[in-house]
Amino acid sequence: MPQPHMSRAEERRATDVGGLRHDERMPDRALDTSPGGSPKGIGLAQGTALYVAAVLGTGILLLPALAAEAAGPGAIVAVVVLAVVSVPLAATFAALSTRHPDAGGVATFARRAFGPTSARVVSYWFFFGTPIGAPIAAIMTAQYVVAIIGGSRTTVIVIAAALVVIPVLIAVFGVRFTAWAQLGLSAALMAILVLALAAAAPHTRSENFTPFLPHGLAGVGVAISLYVWAFAGWEAVAGIAGEFSRPRRDIPRATALALAIVAVAYVAIQTVVVGVLGPAAGHGTAPLLDLVTVGLGPGWGAVVACVAVIVVVGVFNAYIAAFSKLGAAMGRDGDLPAWFGHGFERGGIARRGLMLSTAVITVYFVVVAFIPDLQPVILVHTSIAAAIYGMGVASAVVLLPRWSLGWWMAVVSCVLVLGLLVLAGANLVYPAVVAVGAVLVGVIAPARGRRTSDVAAGS
Repeated sequence: MPQPHMSRAEERRATDVGGLRHDERMPDRALDTSPGGSPKGIGLAQGTALYVAAVLGTGILLLPALAAEAAGPGAIVAVVVLAVVSVPLAATFAALSTRHPDAGGVATFARRAFGPTSARVVSYWFFFGTPIGAPIAAIMTAQYVVAIIGGSRTTVIVIAAALVVIPVLIAVFGVRFTAWAQLGLSAALMAILVLALAAAAPHTRSENFTPFLPHGLAGVGVAISLYVWAFAGWEAVAGIAGEFSRPRRDIPRATALALAIVAVAYVAIQTVVVGVLGPAAGHGTAPLLDLVTVGLGPGWGAVVACVAVIVVVGVFNAYIAAFSKLGAAMGRDGDLPAWFGHGFERGGIARRGLMLSTAVITVYFVVVAFIPDLQPVILVHTSIAAAIYGMGVASAVVLLPRWSLGWWMAVVSCVLVLGLLVLAGANLVYPAVVAVGAVLVGVIAPARGRRTSDVAAGS
């Protein structure tokens, strides 16, 4: 239900989803079938594939090594903690996305709960802050490829830049095409990971798990902060919820399946990395390559290269689709120039939003390419994700029916996200700066509009 402090225009935007007024009691078939009776849009399999891509992400390439360096075997605890924390978070975003499927994603939730300023802050966090993760993901992948084929830092940057182009080209054809492409990529990724882990697991040594907490609980805390990168992504797929054929049925199922797949994958990878590589796990730049070399021999490095490429293309597929749809929604809602508000509707292709998001990613790429240590940048990215989660779960407490299961999940999520924000610490400076910028835009833009009107009236 729209909030009392909304203007009528904002109320219409909050309740109008893809050109169709959304009634929360409306059954799926009323929203989700074509005139011929055949459902159009994303199905359960494609949706699960996009969710897995967004949440699993490129973390499998480097995070097991970074977490092992920070916490030793205790990194396994960090993975389990984040998997548990993700249950209420995933459930909360699934409940919100089911009730309010819109291209604005978390910004739409914030608008309905707290008004336009909060929505603009969330939009700017996601659209102008989250893309800092794109060059990190591309560079992680390029490091894997270079570890196999050889090359310099320049080679890493060139390959990373090339890896960004493929998902951008895929996104030109729209979210539905992206979803089908991602289904094939996710299936191939799971098959290759199972092969790599099954081959390396027999080489596990029990002594590699002692001491279990070499850096104490503080090390586990650092590992948890790093692994927020791995379990972030629910905020991204919220923006493509409106593309599901049957959101009420398939969004909760896709969420549950994706969470189970991601949790099992990360626990397995971190456990095998620690058990097989031991103290050396934290010193390599390509832990999966090390595992494959131990399990199958050096000639299988191409398998890891395939994993790396599939992973980065998959995560970009999910995020770039969300970026483009959010850009269109921001144009629709007045948070970007109206020219960008094209393609926000269900089934629409937001090419103008895609153009702007590609430009933002390019700027971040140029900056991150000259930063040799990625860990601080990863922590900045995870702090932005934590901030978006904070606004999302707070919106859920307001929007979801009180005392319902989803509402209780949102309450629990608020406590958990507060812990993530505490762990983020000084890294929250960056999202704070972006938030100030978003508020200033909201102040300056109306003032400029009033001055223009005054000049026109005076003439």
